[in-house]
Amino acid sequence: MIPDHSKNLERFSGFAGTYDQARPQPPLVLLDILTQLAQNERPRLVVDLGSGTGLSTLIWAKRAEQVIGIEPNADMRAQAMVRAGLNGNPANVRFANGLSTQTNLPDACADIVTCSQSLHWMEPAPTFAEIARVLRVGGVFAAIDCDWPPAVNAQAEMQYSAFVDRAEAIGKARDWYAGVHRWKKEEHLERIRASQQFRYVTEMLVHNAEAGDAERLVQIALSQGGVATLFKRGMSEAQVGVPEFRDAVRHALGDRATNFYFGYRVRIGIK
Repeated sequence: MIPDHSKNLERFSGFAGTYDQARPQPPLVLLDILTQLAQNERPRLVVDLGSGTGLSTLIWAKRAEQVIGIEPNADMRAQAMVRAGLNGNPANVRFANGLSTQTNLPDACADIVTCSQSLHWMEPAPTFAEIARVLRVGGVFAAIDCDWPPAVNAQAEMQYSAFVDRAEAIGKARDWYAGVHRWKKEEHLERIRASQQFRYVTEMLVHNAEAGDAERLVQIALSQGGVATLFKRGMSEAQVGVPEFRDAVRHALGDRATNFYFGYRVRIGIK
């Protein structure tokens, strides 16, 4: 029996707009890497598990024949449809309600399956079994995880980490994360290997640069589920310490835009 992780699902309700505006798009070089590993420059199907607001799904629109984002959270799926509209509603991309353990897709239908910023919320063994089921022989699975915060400015990054740590300490002290289960990202590679669902497992590092300013760094912090939970529980920005955090980041970065360098750890399994 698959354990109940409904609290993981609830964690992402109510702040999809902030998430979509603040979070980065995965590096486009990953499309080149994964299609090369799959030995198919134009995959017939890419499946994005835990697709959220579509940031990691819609990037495939011009590279694959079909793309399906599987996302169990209704708020996130609704925001993904908004993002799709802003991108011309590509006919080959669709979003579906489903779980990483139950995609409702046919056997061996996909060339590539991705989990972008999502695998740590998924029950490992049944998720890997489902991924292996929908992948064709030689197909590629990639778990794509961003490191927080982005590299931008030492003082701003320290303020970010201190703010998120304080916010999560509040949530833990009030037992507001009860029932939420998160698997350690640094253990992804070993769990993928131990699943024995893939004949080859490896890991690589990539990065992406996007423009950002002080307010974007603040919004990235507010898009973290542990922080967003405090607001959903009725706390104000003042109670959480957002004004002081915003002032500190503005002091560190000033009013100008700069490069945000997002580092990604990509764990790969080939069936």
